[in-house]
Amino acid sequence: MTAFKAPTEDILFSLNHVAQANRLDDWDAELAGDILGHFAGFAEGVIAPLNAIGDQQHAQLVNGRVRMPEGFGAAYAQLAGDGWQGLTAPERFGGMAASPLIAAAVSEVFSGANHALQMVCNLVPGAITTLLKYGSPAQQDHWIPKLASGDTLSTMCLTEAQAGSDLSAIRCRAENTGDGWTITGEKIFISGGDQDMSADILHLVLARSGPADSGMKGLSLYLCPAQAQVSVTRIEDKMGLHASPTCQMRFDGAGAELIGAEGQGLAAMFTLMNHARIDVALQGVAHASRAAEIAAAYAAERTQGRQADGAPAQLHHHADVLRMLNEQRRLAMGARAMCHIALVALARNDRPALGDFLTPLCKVFGSEAGIRAADLGIQILGGYGYLTEYGLDQIWRDARICAIYEGANGIHERSIATRGLRPGGGADEFAELITELAHGSKTVLARLDAWQGWRAEMTRAADPLPQAHAFAQETAQLFCAASWTQIAHVAHHHHAPQDLLRLAQTAR
Repeated sequence: MTAFKAPTEDILFSLNHVAQANRLDDWDAELAGDILGHFAGFAEGVIAPLNAIGDQQHAQLVNGRVRMPEGFGAAYAQLAGDGWQGLTAPERFGGMAASPLIAAAVSEVFSGANHALQMVCNLVPGAITTLLKYGSPAQQDHWIPKLASGDTLSTMCLTEAQAGSDLSAIRCRAENTGDGWTITGEKIFISGGDQDMSADILHLVLARSGPADSGMKGLSLYLCPAQAQVSVTRIEDKMGLHASPTCQMRFDGAGAELIGAEGQGLAAMFTLMNHARIDVALQGVAHASRAAEIAAAYAAERTQGRQADGAPAQLHHHADVLRMLNEQRRLAMGARAMCHIALVALARNDRPALGDFLTPLCKVFGSEAGIRAADLGIQILGGYGYLTEYGLDQIWRDARICAIYEGANGIHERSIATRGLRPGGGADEFAELITELAHGSKTVLARLDAWQGWRAEMTRAADPLPQAHAFAQETAQLFCAASWTQIAHVAHHHHAPQDLLRLAQTAR
């Protein structure tokens, strides 16, 4: 198996030059490189070697408690001890106060090294952001230091069996006892609902405090620490992410605190979910990059047939294999650039609607890029790709969930084709961004003109939903094409990796 190598050079090139993070007042390229380099070493030496072990051993439910695979507890202790759980937390709470872009770079490397462990650890930054925005000073002072130190891990308790994506059908009840709140009900698909790595777990629970028929307006968000009244009734047997315990949870009158205003739970929860959606896009990027790394290494070593001059040929000398290798690389770098451009737009906040428009695009494209690149990797390796020896099967299995969780991709496509096209929905700002990234490219600008025509048709349509998937896919492809034009524009001036220069030349 090809050992994991963090794609630090690609990530830093994308952040510094493609997304132009230096437009942010707080961006320090040297610091970003140092932090990412330190985490990359930790990921390569400690986290990545546990990836296959976790896939083989699975998380286990033993006597009502989750037991993580061998080595995960020690790795987490080192992760927390080195301060990585507090990467974005304010310094006054014991964190490093690193920027969201640095956190995104670290998160991608974490996912590429060990997606299952990243899943359990990486809801913490979103929980901290939610506490900073909606929590009381007492809640912030109590929980953020624990989250930043790694003493506490967090979950997002949203989904219920009968509700799925229909949040108005949530039944989990929150009752005000006069002395506080209690939560009763069940939640499913809770990542890290229990584990034996952190001393405590903080559950962020969306529950109904209003009448049963109050729909989404009756939902509130609660902080519920692990306790006797919170139990795991089962962990799911999944296709992938075997080391990440996906739990069914029961709350039996568990004590909890309201965070934010009663009835405003959805707004607070979406603070957590919006962070998670970009994170999921980067999980897809990580899988695409890792699949490309394995396939490229194999294709460079595997002798197969002969070249036109009669010399022995490696796989990458064959046109069809080279086509697939190039597609993997384009997917990984293109999706990464899209995420970084979106993160810079969100950080700048000078066009707020743009960030809202780009987030679902990144989630859809990034998640599907990971699946596609893994599938291509299996094809490149042929019969060996279908075996477990090279790890591409695990990448495909682990990547597949990214198009489903944090909102199935079809839901995001619907949002792009409806809310995104309404006045103030971000479509105008998106068109401006594509024009900026195109640098006069006739191909991209012609595609943008066609997209504008389709957009006009969608806004006039009585029912745009039958075309929502196709429209959203073209929107994402347009964003990727423009991002590659930006890559090509900067590649020749900023010491881009050699293979990137070659691909960029074809994008000009």
